[in-house]
Amino acid sequence: MSFFHQLVEQTATERDRLLTLPVVQETMAGELSLERYLAFLTQAYHHVRHTVPLLMACGSHLTERQNWLQPALIEYVNEEAGHEQWILNDIEAIGGSKEDVIQQGPAFETELMVAYAYYGIERVNAMSFFGMVHVLEGTSIALADMVASSVQGKLRLPDKAFSYLRSHGSLDQEHVKFFKQLMNRVQDENDRDAVIHGARRHYRLYGAILSNLPW
Repeated sequence: MSFFHQLVEQTATERDRLLTLPVVQETMAGELSLERYLAFLTQAYHHVRHTVPLLMACGSHLTERQNWLQPALIEYVNEEAGHEQWILNDIEAIGGSKEDVIQQGPAFETELMVAYAYYGIERVNAMSFFGMVHVLEGTSIALADMVASSVQGKLRLPDKAFSYLRSHGSLDQEHVKFFKQLMNRVQDENDRDAVIHGARRHYRLYGAILSNLPW
């Protein structure tokens, strides 16, 4: 069995727990207020703005054995740079204030997830970051386009209010293919364990962010 399939199989319980959260099921059914969508985008901004810094931190903590990952990290940086601005544009499109979102800072749950990602990179194994990548990109594939359509129909918002969700629903399909190929090149057992452990934790941490969005 390839490592990517091991990763999917060994994190299935945590993934299913996330996808069956009441907030996820309610949103899929179109039961979403404008306030909650704004809150979702706000927390997305506060973790997505760390994507490039986290990628750079991961690169700076690779061991000599892991240096083969450098070109992939550079590609990720080039792909992910500026995505937080898409979220701010969506916030403005639904009547929110970019400045207020930036100034208010992250919720506790978002701050905790980001802090854990840095901790895993710096104190455990830089490969743990790919557990976060697996969770966030995999969740986008599973939910983003469907949620965008459901929310837009319910709230009657313009297309420009969904650039983040819609781009990540389609864009991350290619990212997941790239990620799958990358993970299948990971041979060291400690590195594999770090990715799996990171993914398990990030499913729970991301679930906490979603569960604590206001109704």
